[in-house]
Amino acid sequence: MSSSKPYQNPADDDDSEPEMIAEDDVQEVVEEVDGDGDVPMDSDDEGQEEELVLENDGIAYFDQHKDSVFAIAQHPVYPNLIATGGSEGDADDAPGKGYIIDIAAAPSKPVLPPSYNSDPSSAGAWQPTELQPVFAIDGHTDSINALTFTLPRGDFLVSGGMDGRLRVYAVGVPSTGTGAQFKFIGESQETEEVNWVSPCPSAAHPNTIALGASDGSVWVFAVDPASDPSNPIQIIQSYFLHTASCTAGAWSSDGLLLATVSEDSSLHVFDVFGEAGAKNLVTDNGQTVVSLADADQRFFVEGGLYSVAISPSGGLVAVGGAQGAIRVVGLPRLSAQPTSQRQTAQRAVPVQRGPAGRRAAPSSHPSSVQSDPSAGAGVVLAALNVQSDGVESLSFSPQQPLLAAGSVDGSIVVFDAARSFAVRKHIRGAHEGESVVKVDFVRAATGATAGWLLTSCGLDGVVRRWDLRGATATQEAVASGQTAGLIKEWKGHRGGGEGGGVLGFVQGADGERVVTAGDDSVVLVFEA
Repeated sequence: MSSSKPYQNPADDDDSEPEMIAEDDVQEVVEEVDGDGDVPMDSDDEGQEEELVLENDGIAYFDQHKDSVFAIAQHPVYPNLIATGGSEGDADDAPGKGYIIDIAAAPSKPVLPPSYNSDPSSAGAWQPTELQPVFAIDGHTDSINALTFTLPRGDFLVSGGMDGRLRVYAVGVPSTGTGAQFKFIGESQETEEVNWVSPCPSAAHPNTIALGASDGSVWVFAVDPASDPSNPIQIIQSYFLHTASCTAGAWSSDGLLLATVSEDSSLHVFDVFGEAGAKNLVTDNGQTVVSLADADQRFFVEGGLYSVAISPSGGLVAVGGAQGAIRVVGLPRLSAQPTSQRQTAQRAVPVQRGPAGRRAAPSSHPSSVQSDPSAGAGVVLAALNVQSDGVESLSFSPQQPLLAAGSVDGSIVVFDAARSFAVRKHIRGAHEGESVVKVDFVRAATGATAGWLLTSCGLDGVVRRWDLRGATATQEAVASGQTAGLIKEWKGHRGGGEGGGVLGFVQGADGERVVTAGDDSVVLVFEA
């Protein structure tokens, strides 16, 4: 982006004309003609340009990326520290580039800014804060497409790239939470391309991360420079069960199991630290507690799997794939769980579903999973096909028996795990017909909204928040269901087509600030 600050916001609730982007800042510009985002067809007059009006609800922005922002991560202890990653340009040989920004530098938007009912271009008008980088992430020869801080304290920042490199930085943060220092400590390259990285949440195995690669391999590393400064990134496990690209991975909440999926339509849940093996709960391959692939017709999804999530109780794993297919599979119990979660999982276990989410005959395994930790493991509990295109994102609610799914068809579906994964809500027009990229429940919502608030982003360039209480799918008319439960939306990114949309976001535990990774090369900070 240029330095002309295209993301300045017009005055709140002002009837004056929105500020335009300078013609020098864009190569191709169009004008929105209505609230649905429809745009006119290209004109036959080649020399004629039209102006694009951008509405920006952000309180701050960062625009020093030179191409799409593919990855974003948030420090687990100091959520004001945000890591973003992409590339230095759209050329084939452009190196990867990332930044650390501190969103604490962005003050909240005034309720009634000084420019209220005045000229937004005046000196006193409120404007979003331009953020500056705290640190630059270099060393990748191709795009950075995966980032994470290690758990539980965020001692290290890990970047993964399309060059196959895994680069690690030590993070030093003063007790004030500001003035963070980053130091490169080493890199590892075990594969040609890193697809994703995920931190292990186990306090017994701190600073452990997993990655999935384009060749189907899965790697688990421990970052421990204190034990061996010459080898700070140590391989804990490597797995080679997938036969095609490993597209997504997720840890169980206790950090003992790692679930991964692939374009070959397989699911493997790995016993990373041997806890299941010690209890004789592993499969014949000696590496997994669950392994399902195309040989099992109850599970098989033609076209591949692209998303995975494990329930907070650890008793269920959900996978999403092509043509709107979702499979829910039982997992063994390796650690104790809260009573409320145990009861939720017990209700969900006995029911299987057939094509299109139809209820099938109950499985023959025991309905209670409390006495036998292996009961239900590997059983396909639900086979759901509500959406019409690929399921890109899955999220379990931390407090309610809900599973949310975001699809390429632009819809969000919420399933009720306590009622045999019946559809609670089907929000068909969630992102104006553009692909839903990510759905994520607000983890620390309290009171009446606890476990009910869901945030989503899509290729329409908009971030939305939903309250999933209220009318269920059977009570909603199709027309009203398109925006049912929408309580907030944030705009500011370009949307639709190449170079537009939101590719990811982070929202902390409380969801009060949402920070986005834009395909338009911009990072925006929104406030709830």
